[in-house]
Amino acid sequence: MARIARLPDSIANKISAGEVVQRPASVVKELLENSIDAGADKITLSVKDAGKELIRIVDNGAGMLRDDALLCVERFATSKITGVEDLDSLKTLGFRGEALASISSVSHFELKTRTAKETLGLRFRYEGGALAEESGVQGEQGTTMSVRNLFYNVPARRKFLKSNATEFQHIFEVIKSFALAYPEIEWRMYNDDEELFHFRTPEMAERLNFFYGSDFSDSLIELSEENDYLSIRGFLGKPAMQKRKKLDQYFFINRRVIQNRMLSQAVQQAYGELLVERQAPFVLLFLEIDPTRIDVNVHPAKLEVRFDDERSVRNMFYPVIKRAIQLHDFSPDLGATERDDAFGAPRQESAWRKLSFQDIPDRSMTTGDLYRNYREGAFQHAPETRSSTLLQSELFTGPSGSPAPKPQPELREGDEGLSFALLSPLPGDEGQPNPKEAEPKIWQLHNKYLICQIKTGLMIIDQHVAHERVLYERAVDVMTQNVPNSQQLLFPQKVEFRPWEYEVFEEIREDLYRLGFNLRLFGNRTIMIEGVPQDVKPGTEVTILQEMIAEYQDNASRLKLEKRDNLAKSYSCRNAIMTGQKLNLEEMRTLIDNLFATRDPYSCPHGRPVIIKLSLDQLDRMFGRK
Repeated sequence: MARIARLPDSIANKISAGEVVQRPASVVKELLENSIDAGADKITLSVKDAGKELIRIVDNGAGMLRDDALLCVERFATSKITGVEDLDSLKTLGFRGEALASISSVSHFELKTRTAKETLGLRFRYEGGALAEESGVQGEQGTTMSVRNLFYNVPARRKFLKSNATEFQHIFEVIKSFALAYPEIEWRMYNDDEELFHFRTPEMAERLNFFYGSDFSDSLIELSEENDYLSIRGFLGKPAMQKRKKLDQYFFINRRVIQNRMLSQAVQQAYGELLVERQAPFVLLFLEIDPTRIDVNVHPAKLEVRFDDERSVRNMFYPVIKRAIQLHDFSPDLGATERDDAFGAPRQESAWRKLSFQDIPDRSMTTGDLYRNYREGAFQHAPETRSSTLLQSELFTGPSGSPAPKPQPELREGDEGLSFALLSPLPGDEGQPNPKEAEPKIWQLHNKYLICQIKTGLMIIDQHVAHERVLYERAVDVMTQNVPNSQQLLFPQKVEFRPWEYEVFEEIREDLYRLGFNLRLFGNRTIMIEGVPQDVKPGTEVTILQEMIAEYQDNASRLKLEKRDNLAKSYSCRNAIMTGQKLNLEEMRTLIDNLFATRDPYSCPHGRPVIIKLSLDQLDRMFGRK
């Protein structure tokens, strides 16, 4: 007698349910996908006891005739595909035909449905996967599916469900993702007979503000990019740079919510140093791609997809995100929160508030907008337009000319080495202030911070990390483009390395030369410094080189940085102006202009914020004027 036996459908369905129906939220996801595939433009979700007692979804989709209604609860019965070739071009969310069979096998399941042509609807009631009752019923066009007493016949699975708060949170996340993915659908949700939301219009801003707070949508950056292979659209959020709170990230492939490690990593890398440790920015991104180029049948819950050419997708996706980030203001905003009174209750009327960083930043603006904001606020008036072409010397190495409008760095090769060409003004700049006629509103605080009046309030800049950002990007460009950047020393300096220092020196010797260090071997573990980059201050050549090697070694052991990136960070950290160094007005202005010439003026190479803003509106609130 054979030892292997075919399992009855009732047992097979319960086993299958272990993959498809992991918790109440899994049921919600599968049923919502069916409603969307049915063409519904109105969907209502009702849950009780976090989905353990009841999950009901009502839609106004196409509905089903009797034969289809009976088959839809059968295992592997579906209208979405007819052959294996259809798996290569799926355009529906569901396709396997196993969800309803699995759900009905572990619950008391009820299906009501009516098509537009029928005057009477149908009602089917299942218990543990078996049809218990069939009857006619009055009702609107569409389908209503009710799941009661989930896992009533699988007590072990029910036992391992989490608390109601946790299970409800998972359900809420599911319907939130669908409400954001399908703004054209009218969504409604009830929890224990209480209406939580009802979105009647397709306005994405209304939904974002409901889920994340008032005016949240205003702070987002909208992007859109399309080519023959891939289209990307959606929203990026500002990182709350002083927070460690993990925000939501949504990726939709052909409107299917998915999890993809490559896309998540590309977003993290695009934000780069703007993020602090364990921080993830808010993203809501829709990618449209030919269905034949992806495989959605690689995960039991259809939460993952596989690209036929992941490298090409990343090479198109990453630059779009990076470019959008570089063009916008990502400086953190100071906010005000109310301080609790002596009894722990928040003060509602008091003007006494404390400073904090806002979870939801101010309205999104571009980096150009912020620079114009600074130019208009730091100078009282702007006379006639002046010539904007200006070649500046390296920061603090000699006299510099008048500050340029929003600088765009351009590397030029010449007899004097590397210079930054500060060229044309930003679009919309009518003219630039004349420094002889307008005293700029810039001050240095404790020889550490620069305080600038801007049109909408004030801007605070950390002078050390600002200069660090300028030097870092300059070093990266110099090494990448191999531009001459060395100044010869009148009297070469001798350096004797310890054994470990010499090993590091040998590792980075070629890139040191690219950076502008002209070094010559002079005996055992001894070198002569004959030239240095233009940013190195006279008299510090030996110290700077030794400190750079120590910093490089420390970064290599702790951060595992790429070699050239590590060297640029070590160089910028050791050459930047330090806290306590007094700057004159011209040096402060030059530093700010050069900072806004960088690709990322909002964070230093190590991730610390460079700029913090405080608006007049926030100041008014702190002083109780609003």
